[in-house]
Amino acid sequence: MCSLKTGTTRRLIGRALATAVAAALAAFLPTTAHAVTQPRATTAAQEAGCGVLAPGASATAQAAVEAACAQIGVWYSWGGGHGATPGPTYGYYDGSDPDSMHDNERKGFDCSGLTRYAYYRATGKDLLNGTANDQFHTSQAAARFSAGQGTGPLVPGDLMFWGSGHIHHVAMYLGAGQMVEAYESGTHIRVAPVRTGGDYAGAVRINPSGTPTPPPADGGTVFETWGTSVRTHSSPSVRASVVDTFAGPTQVSVQCQEHAETVTAEGYTNDIWSKLADGSWLTNIYIKGPASLPGIPDCGGSSPAPPSGGSKPHQTWGTGVRTHSQPNVNASVVDYFAQPTTVNVVCQAHAQEVTAEGYTNDAWSKLTDGSWMTNIYLKGPAWLTDVPTC
Repeated sequence: MCSLKTGTTRRLIGRALATAVAAALAAFLPTTAHAVTQPRATTAAQEAGCGVLAPGASATAQAAVEAACAQIGVWYSWGGGHGATPGPTYGYYDGSDPDSMHDNERKGFDCSGLTRYAYYRATGKDLLNGTANDQFHTSQAAARFSAGQGTGPLVPGDLMFWGSGHIHHVAMYLGAGQMVEAYESGTHIRVAPVRTGGDYAGAVRINPSGTPTPPPADGGTVFETWGTSVRTHSSPSVRASVVDTFAGPTQVSVQCQEHAETVTAEGYTNDIWSKLADGSWLTNIYIKGPASLPGIPDCGGSSPAPPSGGSKPHQTWGTGVRTHSQPNVNASVVDYFAQPTTVNVVCQAHAQEVTAEGYTNDAWSKLTDGSWMTNIYLKGPAWLTDVPTC
């Protein structure tokens, strides 16, 4: 009690002395003294030079740039940003890069997870759910630019893509030759000079309204095509007469699909063709989506059955599912499925034993693009009954 009282008395005396000293000093200070300005705090985005660096962007695109730049310094994480709602998530090991082995400990974004999140924040709509390849072929494109056009026609917010045949990376253009990207495992989201060499594939400008395409009046289902100089034919064969030619990506109304002539193009092989609203046929290779389009009925078998050894469509399950160059989880990753999809299986083989999701299986399926997927992530029995051995 005494020590507390004594301490309190000392504090009161000290305050009185401090007040007296301050008053004495004030008497000698000039009344016109300027206040000291405190330095303003800078954000990571400002320090990195991340922002809208050129004119011409829509208000939506500018908001997307700001949302992406706000993530400067956040971890790159393989598979990050592909949760049910756009935003940072923990990632996965990509099966090839040693740096990626820690992605399950890093909460962040991969390249397409970042751009998905940026446009979600800008529009309030999940316009870009999927991989970089999905985003390149998006139906939300207001304009597309070829690799040969470089950055000349681009404005901030445009998405830049890399990949030959299959897109593997996306970044957001800022202007002034700069872009913001989630680059690779072991790095953080960053600003970098644009790269238009190598396998640069072009750019896409996102529709600023974010308004979904209405369903067609003819009862079909709208899909987006990709590629240039794509032809439709009078029957499901590349040797049949040409009905129409699409100079660039467009929307088509698909009525039904069926197995017919096997086609190899753009690094893909597929024997499924779609019948369009005008009665013409288009190989599914040039329609964005899995080899067999989900929700599209069979046309009734008017075309010949698939050849012996033809692929079989199977449904995947789970999120963040990868295919590999060999039937081994340590082989390089070929593709990444953020959500369940349909894949075409050519054959299956016993190979590396895998334990995942509470299952153990040594059966792997070879897909039409030559990649391999553990049967754990294919709906059905451990060994697919309708698929031959490789």
